[in-house]
Amino acid sequence: MHPQTYSAKAAMLIRRPVAEVFEAFVNPDITTKFWFTKSSGPLEVGKSVQWDWEMYKHSVTIAVKTIEPNKRIVIEWPTTVEFTFTAREDNTTFVSITDSGYDGTVDEIIADVRNSTEGFTLVLASLKALLEHHINLALVADRFPDFE
Repeated sequence: MHPQTYSAKAAMLIRRPVAEVFEAFVNPDITTKFWFTKSSGPLEVGKSVQWDWEMYKHSVTIAVKTIEPNKRIVIEWPTTVEFTFTAREDNTTFVSITDSGYDGTVDEIIADVRNSTEGFTLVLASLKALLEHHINLALVADRFPDFE
């Protein structure tokens, strides 16, 4: 089995227009309200951006590979993450996130896929609450309450 065949996937309908949902991922002023706590800047093709989760003392540098406004974002961080935005006739947006390119033993890959699926599901649920109801559920921040 080749590691490239493994991927994590999460998807959610967000009852907001595609431009608003897309902006929530490229604009760190919005993204920091539902995902990471700090960013070195907005997503722009060819740029590297640092994201911080201050509550977990964790940061990651991502490389922005593709941005198709209101349609698709591709980043690398060590895996490849693709965000797909599908505008629907009722002015809602279906967001799909696929994380692929895992490496390691089968057990390590399975653990990574499980963790990524869980994490991106929390990100999408947090985004949904924020954009639809203006509520910050703090799902990402509360995932590991005993982190030290």
